Amino acid sequence: MKILHFKTTMCLEEGGVVKAVLDLCAMSQEDDQVGIATFDPKGLPQEWLDPETTTTQLHHLDGVLGPVSKLNAIQKQQLEKVIEQYDIVHIHSIWSLSNPQVAAICKKLGKPYILSVHGMLDDWCMSQRKPKKLLYLKTWGRKLLPGAAAIHTTAQAELDQSCAWFSRDKGHVIPLPFDLDEYRDMPDPKLAYDAFKELNPDLPKILFLSRIHYKKGADRLIKASALLDKMGIKHQLVIAGTGDEPYVQEMKQLAQSQGVTDHTYFLGFASGQEKIALFNACDVFALPTSQENFGFVFFEALAAATTVLTTKGTDTWPEIESSGGGVIADNTPEAFAQALKTILSDLPTYTHNAKAAREWTFEQMAPDRVRNSYRTMYQSCIDNARSN
Repeated sequence: MKILHFKTTMCLEEGGVVKAVLDLCAMSQEDDQVGIATFDPKGLPQEWLDPETTTTQLHHLDGVLGPVSKLNAIQKQQLEKVIEQYDIVHIHSIWSLSNPQVAAICKKLGKPYILSVHGMLDDWCMSQRKPKKLLYLKTWGRKLLPGAAAIHTTAQAELDQSCAWFSRDKGHVIPLPFDLDEYRDMPDPKLAYDAFKELNPDLPKILFLSRIHYKKGADRLIKASALLDKMGIKHQLVIAGTGDEPYVQEMKQLAQSQGVTDHTYFLGFASGQEKIALFNACDVFALPTSQENFGFVFFEALAAATTVLTTKGTDTWPEIESSGGGVIADNTPEAFAQALKTILSDLPTYTHNAKAAREWTFEQMAPDRVRNSYRTMYQSCIDNARSN
């Protein structure tokens, strides 16, 4: 099977979509031919950049996309030559103007394409800048969803919301893969304490690890931390992630105005073994998000045996809750403060549950199980295209 993934840029700072593409490429079987077409391969592993060592063929597209990400004539010709080499194209995200152009090339060549919407058609997302998105769906992108061989969603709740914009029978629910190997032998928490010097080993630690963006709810967590103080619950709030600098500064000012700066630690971007050790060093991972479609970070926390506290804003909240290691709360500072108080007041019980959830994660997210689901979807779309 020859599978091409298309994503305009591959910068890790963009978050979950880039990680999803990387993991989808990495999970392929040895006899598959997998490629990735992108204008910016910055987030690819170094070994993928060497044709002698990589199993994923990089197609580094020429030029730089403009502000609306539209392909010029030369770029379309280059992509056409690339797509000719593959059986199926997997397009990631919706709103880039280049995606309908890629879809049109696929139609011209008789190649099926799958579209992963990555939560972008969820109710909350569609409520943001809705007129602009509706205009896109009615004009430039009017054929993108109808022309797809399949629409990929990562949770049933995501399909239930997003199928308002396409025929439900096109929808496929398959979780995103991620590399569980690095969680099998957990690094010592000491690695996190060595890397992040302000971690306090004497206090229970609440971890926010995500992009610092208004959607993610760092403001609500900071306010919940202040409420915990009033309840007499000693703790450290650890905020790991980056974002637009003005908003990061706004969150730091909020921490100051809420009187929690003495036990709030903005540590910046965390990755690799240091990130995993950070999960291990903290007692609860808390993300009062307004919307997530899959949320890698939830399952990373569960794989690290860290209790998860989040909202019904994530499409995978039923799965997180059913793992036994997740708590779902209303998306308010008061509800999060109360839930955190309950968890921190009975850490032995929640730690025990989190360890059981770790086993659940390794079973439910087993790479072979997820890989077979994707292969079935790809093969079905290829077979249908060839028979028509």
